[in-house]
Amino acid sequence: MKAIGFRKSLPIAEMESFIEFETAKPSPSGFDLLVKVGAVSMNPVDFKVRQSAAKDIILDEPKIIGYDAVGTVVSVGEKVGLFKEGDEVYYAGDLTRSGSNAAFQLIDERIVGTKPKSLRRQEAAAIPMTGLTAWEAIFDRMKVDINKAKGKSILILAGAGGVGSIAIQIAKQVAGLTVIASASRDETQDWCKSMGADFVVNHHDLQSEMKRIGHKEVDYILDCVDINGYWEALNDIIKPQGHIVTITGSNAPLNLMLLKNKSVSFSWEFMFTRSMYTTEDIIRQHEILNEIADLVDKGILKSTLKTELKGFSVENFKKAHEMQESGKSIGKTVIMF
Repeated sequence: MKAIGFRKSLPIAEMESFIEFETAKPSPSGFDLLVKVGAVSMNPVDFKVRQSAAKDIILDEPKIIGYDAVGTVVSVGEKVGLFKEGDEVYYAGDLTRSGSNAAFQLIDERIVGTKPKSLRRQEAAAIPMTGLTAWEAIFDRMKVDINKAKGKSILILAGAGGVGSIAIQIAKQVAGLTVIASASRDETQDWCKSMGADFVVNHHDLQSEMKRIGHKEVDYILDCVDINGYWEALNDIIKPQGHIVTITGSNAPLNLMLLKNKSVSFSWEFMFTRSMYTTEDIIRQHEILNEIADLVDKGILKSTLKTELKGFSVENFKKAHEMQESGKSIGKTVIMF
């Protein structure tokens, strides 16, 4: 089968930062589905793994990355009970296994959902990883209760990014929160408003901007950009007994003592935790993806697809990674096979 991967972590402009090659088509067993991939979308994890997985070595076999995908089930393992051949599915992948940048991929059915029926493949491919991340952050980490959310507010940093775009929708349309998103450019501010944000603030002067809109404090904060850079500001903005969640890594210890007097809770959100550790509730991701698909088909949530690249080629993967690395991409970028 055709695949695109790399043997060495190189700058994206280098000729062999991605290479096309042929490899054996895998066979499913256990809970695995064999999926014929039809579209994939880019996330920061794609370029971060590409930059680090073979930094000081040259791999004997090219590494296939890729996480978000939409495709068709072509065969199943002996333990599979949720899907059958011919089903259209979407999923966010597994860091510990070969990725979706290939003609066929094996994926555990317990982290796979049924593709939203109302969406084209490219529109559906934009959703899984960011949808799961936002859903888990809001409901699993913050533990927002939709029956008690009226009047409560959330600040979403980097609202125009992939996670921010769907988090705005879930926080507003599903959780019922007042949503404040951060964005600094005219086009990113407009995008946040189109996703449903009640307010948009410029993160370059966060505290002043929050006062300007009459929300000096918020009940919840979701950081999608830089927890270190905003840590002190977030501790001023969060309400007593509030909750801060970040999806970003930290290059230095965080001073959690700043949270003490307000009794503020802090959580990490890492979408791959359930698949990486095969947690007891791993099937919850299957359930969440199906819930999201249902909300999409009802018109409550919408795809965050912004840029579509047509063709399973090295050139398109390089272009998509360049866009992600720029830090200026809006919504999601999808490659159609």
